[in-house]
Amino acid sequence: MASVPENINFPNEEEKIMELWKQIDAFQTSLKLSKSKPRYTFYDGPPFATGLPHYGHILAGTIKDIVTRWAHQSGFYVERRFGWDCHGLPVEYEIDKSLGITGPDDVAKMGIKKYNDECRKIVSRYSKEWEEVVSRMGRWIDFRHDYKTMYPWFMESIWWVFKQLYNKGLVYRGFKVMPFSTACNTPLSNFESGQNYKEVIDPAVIINFPLDDEPDVSMIAWTTTPWTLPSNLALCVHPDLQYVKVKDKSTEKVYIMMKARLSALFKSEDEYTILGTFKGQSLEGKGYKPLFNYFEKMKERGAFHVLCDTYVTEESGTGIVHQAPYFGEDDYRVCMRYKVISRDGSVVCPVDPSGCFTDEVTDFKGQYVKDADKQIMKLLKQNGRLVHQSTTKHSYPFCWRSETPLIYKAVPSWFVRVEWMQDQLLKNNQQTYWVPEFVKEKRFANWLKEARDWAISRNRYWGTPIPLWISEDGEEIVCIGSIEELSRLTGTTVQDLHRENIDQLTIPSTMGKGQLRRVSEVFDCWFESGSMPYAQQHYPFENCKEFENGFPADFIAEGIDQTRGWFYTLLVLSTALFGKPPFKNLIANGLVLASNGQKMSKRKKSYPDPMETVHKYGADALRLYLINSPVVRAASLKFKEEGVRDILKDVFLHWFNAYRLAKEENSPFLYNQSKMDVSENYMDRWITFTQSLIKFVKGEMAAYRLYTVVPRLVKFVDQLTNWYVRMSRRRLKGDSGLADCKAAIETLFSPLWKQTACGKELLQGCYNLAALFSQGHQW
Repeated sequence: MASVPENINFPNEEEKIMELWKQIDAFQTSLKLSKSKPRYTFYDGPPFATGLPHYGHILAGTIKDIVTRWAHQSGFYVERRFGWDCHGLPVEYEIDKSLGITGPDDVAKMGIKKYNDECRKIVSRYSKEWEEVVSRMGRWIDFRHDYKTMYPWFMESIWWVFKQLYNKGLVYRGFKVMPFSTACNTPLSNFESGQNYKEVIDPAVIINFPLDDEPDVSMIAWTTTPWTLPSNLALCVHPDLQYVKVKDKSTEKVYIMMKARLSALFKSEDEYTILGTFKGQSLEGKGYKPLFNYFEKMKERGAFHVLCDTYVTEESGTGIVHQAPYFGEDDYRVCMRYKVISRDGSVVCPVDPSGCFTDEVTDFKGQYVKDADKQIMKLLKQNGRLVHQSTTKHSYPFCWRSETPLIYKAVPSWFVRVEWMQDQLLKNNQQTYWVPEFVKEKRFANWLKEARDWAISRNRYWGTPIPLWISEDGEEIVCIGSIEELSRLTGTTVQDLHRENIDQLTIPSTMGKGQLRRVSEVFDCWFESGSMPYAQQHYPFENCKEFENGFPADFIAEGIDQTRGWFYTLLVLSTALFGKPPFKNLIANGLVLASNGQKMSKRKKSYPDPMETVHKYGADALRLYLINSPVVRAASLKFKEEGVRDILKDVFLHWFNAYRLAKEENSPFLYNQSKMDVSENYMDRWITFTQSLIKFVKGEMAAYRLYTVVPRLVKFVDQLTNWYVRMSRRRLKGDSGLADCKAAIETLFSPLWKQTACGKELLQGCYNLAALFSQGHQW
């Protein structure tokens, strides 16, 4: 039996245990030994490998490790494959920064092949560090048989998924106002744009629009985006609300605005005189003088008139909304309804993919739209069109990758129809079990109720190409669903599906339309991660039985922010493909913040390096600190290093000292549970309630409630070390006789061993440490 040292360095002992795992190939051996057992399916959401893992990754990884280890210990075969998200904006943005690329023209000069080669070089930049960190945290997951979204076989399955949707009539090309990242030159999906809102201060201006039939009377509209004013084509009022013609006593000017919004321009009733009151409907069709002459010809098609719609509210502005239809979703809808614009007409969208004004806007051409705000306001003031100027603080969406403000811009895109299946999405959501439940019933369900058609295309380069070949007139479309089909129709052998290898391939038309060519877009990387249940198995080209027997997954887990990301895309695709949810059980964790409550920032050094924390206190201390916190209940955690230190000091060292006491007070002691005598000592009988503890842990783990399991285990350590040991120290030293000493030591060792074995999924180091020091024990 190994002796227990007087002092212990937990991080060093953990590293010894890791070395033992390597020597015996513990994880792979456990998989081989459980291969014949019932399957428990787990999906691991793929992270981007372009940055190092942070505490949020470690938290999610720990939750996944605990649950999958528990499933393995409960008699299941649990395949755990690590995945990598390799495509999309995170990679391209890094390349754009390093190479000074500012837009599509730069990529064209460089060539897509060279650009993608650069992307390929960095996708695994930190893969070694990821494996080291994940392994050092004690997590068992398979890096040898990983999946990467850039693998050709993974991309082929994505093509298969897309073709199923296409064949079901769920794919269409549309022109839609979408959140647009000017830094990344691409539109974002509605759930991407909702990931990163920030409080900003923007200009707020009120502009006058003199009426054609009453030049001395002006409609006045309020906006926080002056850069959209050069593209103004209409004004919109609420048809049923009250509007007023009002004279400004200080200027003698006459304006029309909503009665409920007089406070937007005037501080008191003494500053104005109401000349008339009427409903918004009476303003419909009135013409006004354009702000600029850039698109004056559009007046022939009905532009520069007052329109009506009920989306106008009494809550902000002047009750009159300026319409720039290619920069606002409601603007686009209303102007389309009034035929101010049409699907086949001229597009008034004078902003390029980098967010700069095009040549049409002669006064501001080449200027970035946000930078042009001041110059636009200055010119409007010179022209007598600026009524009032101020600022407003509001929440505004930023690009989740570049941290730059988004704009809303009309772009052509490929969509997957989602709105039609809202009821089915909600029904499938009800078939799943979430911890905590409120995330499913409120946050996620509310998002599903507002589900919109999903823009899945990106005007980018490093990604899975959309497999559509189209004739020049757009009337003939061929959707490809496999590498074999592509090779057969093009007559070219293909091995890699990235753009540089297939963009030049053509398919002969069957309708006499010449050669069909591939559309230029690639898939949104969220489409790829949402397809991972199928693509990681290369389904349906391989592993059909394995996939079908393991779908839906028994368990997934990620942060609460994935309600609008991975959780959502998984559910949309599985519902569209198979009519059922993609998983059965889900744990959503909260966010790990810096100690000041702000988002962790590496640049600001607002948090300690995770590996430094592990080297100081050990992985088990960090794991327990994270799991024994509100973050497991989807709340936020303000990370504090002293919290990890306290776990080591107040839990682990107490546990170790109790264990050492049980092992060293009587060296010939041999623990044998089956031969333990029933003690008459009240303290012995009180502390040996571990069977109820084990029963509790089993029940709560079956319900995926880690937030009840961990506090109970920690409380037990406190009761054992701070009460039982303290009250029984004289007995443990033999002061009351050998028989009583033996009973006390057996009583102390029994719950120590059972509790450690019960919580081994949480604390791998402690469990293996006890095993190393207890060779020869008997059950």
